[in-house]
Amino acid sequence: MSLRLLYTITPISGYLKNYIKYKRVNVTTFSLTPLVYIMIDRILSYCKLKNVVLWTIILERWFFFYYKMIRAYLLDYYHQREQKYKVKYSLKYDSSQDDLQDIPEE
Repeated sequence: MSLRLLYTITPISGYLKNYIKYKRVNVTTFSLTPLVYIMIDRILSYCKLKNVVLWTIILERWFFFYYKMIRAYLLDYYHQREQKYKVKYSLKYDSSQDDLQDIPEE
């Protein structure tokens, strides 16, 4: 059995999670992970690293972590979904800036 079969676990698990949680699937999202795996695998193989499969899986997770974080920051997801967070987590926001002015600058 080839270790590269491990590359199928994450995409299939994500596919199943999306189906169970949202009752829908997105073929584009499903196919993006294997494409990233192939690119990372080729780069690492070209560099003749050991444990290419292990490093590919780790780097793919890091890639998507930073990709989603940067995308959320640039698209300002927090302010777009602020009302949802207030309801979901019972958050209370003070509209005044007094608390911020009390913080000493260093």
